[in-house]
Amino acid sequence: MPKGRPKTKTAIVQLRVPPQLKAAAEVAAKRDHRSLTGFIEVLILNHCKNHDIPVTEATQETSP
Repeated sequence: MPKGRPKTKTAIVQLRVPPQLKAAAEVAAKRDHRSLTGFIEVLILNHCKNHDIPVTEATQETSP
């Protein structure tokens, strides 16, 4: 049995933001002791939790 983290499937998300926003996000991530990716994941998860959006493998929007 292999050791370490289990392999999980991931999806690629690309977005363009102003350089100032990226720099601010990098500072915020560093202060939170996270990578930029990890920081953005936490932001999305918290948003979904606060707005009762379930996070499942195949979450689909059914209403506006």
